[in-house]
Amino acid sequence: MATYETKPMPVRHEIKSQLAKLLATEDLVVEHKKVSTACFNVHTRVLTLPLWEKASGLVYDLLVGHEVGHALFTPDEDWTDKVKVPAQFVNIVEDARIEKLMKRKYAGLAKTFFNGYKELNEEDFFQIAEDDISTFNLADRTNLYFKIGNFVTLDFNPEEKEIINLIAATETFADALIAAEELYKYCKKEKEQEQKVSDFDSHEMKGDSQSPANEITESNESSSEEEGESNNSQPKEDEGSHGGTSQGDQTPVKSGGEESEPEVRTADSLEEKIRNLVGNDLYENTYVEVPQLNLDTVIGKNSEVHKEIDFSFAHQQVLHNNHAKEKGYTPANLYKESDLDFKKFKSSAQKEVNYLVKEFECRKAADQYARASTARTGVLDTARLHTYKYNEDLFKKVSVIPDGKNHGLVFVLDWSGSMGDVMLDTCKQLFNLVWFCKKVSIPFEVYAFTNEWRRGEYDYETGKHLAADRTPHYEKKESLLVVDETFSMMNILTSKVNGKELEHQLLNIWRLAYCFGRTYHSPYTYSNRMCLSGTPLNEALISLHQILPKFQKENKLQKVQCIVLTDGEASQLVYHKEVHRSYSKEPVLGTGYVHPENTFLRDRKLGTTYKVDYGYHSFTDTLLKNLKDKFSSMNFIGIRVLESRYAPRFIQLYHSQLDKQYEKIQNDWKKLKSFTITNSGYDAYFGLSATALSQDTEFEVAEDATKSQIKSAFVKSLKTKKLNKKVLGEFISLVA
Repeated sequence: MATYETKPMPVRHEIKSQLAKLLATEDLVVEHKKVSTACFNVHTRVLTLPLWEKASGLVYDLLVGHEVGHALFTPDEDWTDKVKVPAQFVNIVEDARIEKLMKRKYAGLAKTFFNGYKELNEEDFFQIAEDDISTFNLADRTNLYFKIGNFVTLDFNPEEKEIINLIAATETFADALIAAEELYKYCKKEKEQEQKVSDFDSHEMKGDSQSPANEITESNESSSEEEGESNNSQPKEDEGSHGGTSQGDQTPVKSGGEESEPEVRTADSLEEKIRNLVGNDLYENTYVEVPQLNLDTVIGKNSEVHKEIDFSFAHQQVLHNNHAKEKGYTPANLYKESDLDFKKFKSSAQKEVNYLVKEFECRKAADQYARASTARTGVLDTARLHTYKYNEDLFKKVSVIPDGKNHGLVFVLDWSGSMGDVMLDTCKQLFNLVWFCKKVSIPFEVYAFTNEWRRGEYDYETGKHLAADRTPHYEKKESLLVVDETFSMMNILTSKVNGKELEHQLLNIWRLAYCFGRTYHSPYTYSNRMCLSGTPLNEALISLHQILPKFQKENKLQKVQCIVLTDGEASQLVYHKEVHRSYSKEPVLGTGYVHPENTFLRDRKLGTTYKVDYGYHSFTDTLLKNLKDKFSSMNFIGIRVLESRYAPRFIQLYHSQLDKQYEKIQNDWKKLKSFTITNSGYDAYFGLSATALSQDTEFEVAEDATKSQIKSAFVKSLKTKKLNKKVLGEFISLVA
């Protein structure tokens, strides 16, 4: 019985894509396009399927199974030099061969083909309901026999049966060509005979012939022999795909003794009907891909980043000193206040860092013992020898504890303008994790995504800016997502430097973050290349396709964690698309917008596609899902810094108010000013209060504080410590 799916078409299309991959036993690239017939490119391994909007589930499975059969068993070769046969005849035989091989490879497909063709017959896809099948030529009856032979009555004479058996016995494509040639010759001969009878009848009606019937018959036979000897050339055939229903136009039947070609009307009818299954009101599906970026242009090197910062800070101090000297007052240290705050924070942060180390070591040890096994030593245990009658195990044993995994962390920091007020608080969390990594000898890299780094260096001697670097990060091609030349990943911190240099780099970043939050009150500023920019978060995720495996390989790591610290969503990316411009005769490479109704992110190496849904956060989640599939041994953790008024709206991106989980997350937010989202693109997405992060964990009150002030400060300190421990504890559970 036919079954019909009621799921939305984009979902169903992706289910059918998975079916095609499973049947092909490889990660085919499957595209659903507004095309009339299916086709398969054996070079790129791209299977293109029409958007069969009106097809039932059974028919869809039949058509997918059929096309995968061509993908698996039809070779990519030009057979026109081997046999001079119209494409329709080759397709009929090849269809029968590949469907037989598919049913042999997958026994369950026999039922799918049976029920699918039954439905096509009931819907009269071959358009035979009002015709006498016995009058059809052998090619048509062969096509019907191998497709719907279970549902129609077909008769063949002995000579025809030999050809049917030859087709049924084909195993290779070479066999199919031989059988197709025999089928064509028979139909050609049959057509010629019909043509001669038609010509004779025409002459009889016009009174042009006075010869007796027996003389006409002899004349026709003689003419046939002469025609057979002289007619060695075959009409040029159209180039058709190997897809069973894709045929070229056939030469029309001619009269008056002119050459005519046999037709396969049932193949044309089936093709037309299947073409009508494609919906007319559908969007054309768009498949976009992630470009492979050149890290040499993408990454702002760690040494160059801090060279820029050092020069900027030193230059400002010199200018201040010169100005003070001119005005006759003692110059001040521009960075005294921020540096003192850094030292104070570093001292207070040691408790959190030590807590992280302790949690990490405990969890790592527990994991090792959980994976411990017992092995025999091969040495007899003399204390057990007396139990030999009822104990088969008389050998000494030893517990084997596997070594812990090598860990590494990559941090991605949001360097956008909206982070200005919370950058210092975010850096506090980041620094805790960096000190933790340093203390337990875990390699790490910290990148900040920005659109400002490549604007050009500043020459402090001449006071001029050098030209901006606009070298493309990749070769631009149609369907690739656009990553702008201004995008960069600044490598602001790294474990490759020694402890002293790391502290200097931490102080540099602290000074910048300190300044961002006090733009109008800070005694110093930052260079143009280090200023906050837009939010190229999605571009940063794309760059991780090259950054993460490089980091893992260089440090010989088994387990890599990627932590993204941000305060908002990023805009969806556009993709490269050929467009027509008035100034150019040929299409030029422009851009197109991602349409959520019909856009899929495709990964050729994985052979997977991802539906791009509505919303900025959904686009980012799609990129994250692709990263998680590509690097299955890595964890992706998000840390989202939130202002209190934005928390409910952010939670609703992942949980509706009717969801039970929504209430729990809201309660966590009210009590701890933090929560964890587990159904986003990240393995875990932590929401943290910007206000709570900014509160000092140290319990400090004035000497003349009242009891209520002391109590308030104490409660606030406990809440902040509780928040930090909760978040850090969950973080460690993921990285240990």
